[in-house]
Amino acid sequence: MALRREAHVLLVSGSDSSGGAGIARDIETISSLGVRTCLAVTALTVQTHETVMAVHPSQPDLVADQMRAALQANNVTAIKIGMLATAEIMAGVAAVLRENPQVPAVLDPVLVSTSGRALLETDAIAAMKRDLMPFCRLVTPNLFELALLVGAEPAANESDAVRQGRKLLAAGAQALLIKGGHAAGPRSTDILLHFDQEPIRFDTPRLSVSMRGTGCMLASAIAAHLANARSLEDSVREGKLFAFKRLQKNAAGRN
Repeated sequence: MALRREAHVLLVSGSDSSGGAGIARDIETISSLGVRTCLAVTALTVQTHETVMAVHPSQPDLVADQMRAALQANNVTAIKIGMLATAEIMAGVAAVLRENPQVPAVLDPVLVSTSGRALLETDAIAAMKRDLMPFCRLVTPNLFELALLVGAEPAANESDAVRQGRKLLAAGAQALLIKGGHAAGPRSTDILLHFDQEPIRFDTPRLSVSMRGTGCMLASAIAAHLANARSLEDSVREGKLFAFKRLQKNAAGRN
């Protein structure tokens, strides 16, 4: 079948009943870039745009089996990972990544919801760094997620953010995109870090608008470009531009 030969991004994340984030946002983003998707649902959530009321994790074996079935059925050329919920699910996902090292994975380390509810068990953070990040081509923490991952206070400036990022690279991450959306200043700067290279900066004007699911959107856009065999740097650049234009459109719609 022709469908099987088309590039797919395998989405490994939780549902969002409000449609504002999670797999719903992932599918919307990747489809708009002309790439097909397949799914492994890690958790069912009950939430509105304001709050998460309940989280029901999937069975770890079910998540891994969904991934393997999707990989068997389709030409999966990138994987995007979002909410994982538990250390057991994380271990299942990591096992599948180890079986498929040729497929680049983008990990958006979803730790806490916008409303403040934990979306990953506390004891799973160490497992994420030890067992999952080394098998991901890119990890995309915001400043708060980066601080939680390294056990520090949120970075006060860009130098602090890069220093914290270097610690995460030393723990085994292949590459990081430190997102600057929660920083201050007239420019929104994301920093791409590799272990043995100088930081690469991607910046856009900071927009006075917020939108749920922007982290999902950025990581998904990067994965879509990786799926089409773009380089990591080009994928990040195009993903950042996509997210900026989407936010810009959202801001214009509110005026």
